[in-house]
Parts: sequence; C-alpha cells; structure tokens
Amino acid sequence: MSHLLSLFALPVLLTMLALQPPDPQAIIDRTFEAHGAHLIADSEINFDFRGRSFSVTHDGGSFDYARTYTDSTGVVLDVLNNEGFSRALNGTTVDLTERMLQFLPGSVNSVVYFAFLPHKLNDPAVRKRYLGLTAIKGENYHAIEIKFAQEGGGSDWSDVFIYWIHEERNTMDYLAYLYHVNGGGTRFREAHNIRTIQGIRIADYRNYKAESDALPLEEYASAFSRGELIKVSDVDLEGVQVELTGK
Repeated sequence: MSHLLSLFALPVLLTMLALQPPDPQAIIDRTFEAHGAHLIADSEINFDFRGRSFSVTHDGGSFDYARTYTDSTGVVLDVLNNEGFSRALNGTTVDLTERMLQFLPGSVNSVVYFAFLPHKLNDPAVRKRYLGLTAIKGENYHAIEIKFAQEGGGSDWSDVFIYWIHEERNTMDYLAYLYHVNGGGTRFREAHNIRTIQGIRIADYRNYKAESDALPLEEYASAFSRGELIKVSDVDLEGVQVELTGK
C-alpha cells in the first residue's frame, strides 16, 4: 500500500516543484558569472562619463570612488569611500554643507552603481523577487524586482528596479527603475555597445521614458517592444581601463 501511495505522490510532488518560481538569487548568481562581476571585488577601473573622470577601486570590502572634473572654480576632486565623502577644490579640502552631503555622495555612487551592474545586487540590503518571464524583441527574459532595506540601503533605499535577464545567456540587457531624487520619475534602459575588458562585461545604455510616469515598471519592457517609449539620453562609458588586482 505504501508503494502505491508513493507512486501517486511522486507526480503531485513533481507538479508542485514545477509550479514553484525560479530562485531569483540563483539567477543573479548566474548573471554575476556571465558579466564577470565577481572580478570587480579586486580591481581598479578608470573611465570617463559625461566629461568627468572616474577612478573606481575595490579591494575586498574596501572601496574608493574618485570623480575629477574642471569647472569655473577650478579642479574638483570628489571621493567616496568606506570613511565617507569629501571634496577638494584645487587641492584644498572643501567644507560641505548638510545639503551638499545629501546629494553629492549619491551623484558619485549612482554612476558607479549603474556602470558595473550587477555587481551590487548581492549587497545585504538588496531584496529580490522573481516576477516571471517576459518576451523582449522575441527573446525570453527573467524579470527580477529589486528593492532595498532602509538599513544599509543608502539615501536612495526607496528606489525600485526591475532587471530583465536573458533566459539562456544570463545577461542583464534591460532595466527599469523608479527614482525619487529631483522630483522623481521612471526610466527604462537598453544595453548596447557591449564589450568585455579583462573578463568584465561593460555596456553603454540608451535611456528611455514613457509618456507618463504612471506606467508600471513591469510594463516598460512590453512598451519598449511596441516602440512606445521616448529616448531621452545616452549613458556611455568612455576610455574604460581595467586592472585586476586580485591574487
């Protein structure tokens, strides 16, 4: 009798397992490998973005992000690292107001965050949820929603992201996000000009918006496939140089 019960139970068990959604963490882990994101943990990467030079260093748990540019006041050096944020003007440290400390660190961190996705998606504050399969330009993508815990999630912890990861290649080719700074809004990005430098996948992006910010994030991919989004900018990394420092 027990053998009969086992025979009946097996198909039910297999059906239940088949109905369970994929593990978003496992998908992100495969994306890490496909992008070479694990190599960023011990690296120094230099690039230019919109007329400003960035030097991004990771050494295990330590990081140092430097942004340099020249404006009417002189040479500006912004540094964000484990110890906090600082600014120097023509080599002299600048006293920063509270308002400046509210937005300047984020303006540096956001450039690095987007430049090296999915590198930061395994941080402790990240919360992942699987949304399902989506067809974009005739190819299947896993849609994964990313939110952040307030503790450890930074000043932009309430932002929401959706990443579309190719079902077979495990590459992150599209993303959409809801942001709150500068009045807030939503955007959709399409990766292009993809190249691999020292094993790390680097991409530029075309940046789009919908006619209305009321369009739910999860519907951006379908709107993009229908040609309904409006291009607003290009997000290009220039002169990228990578040095791997791991042993």
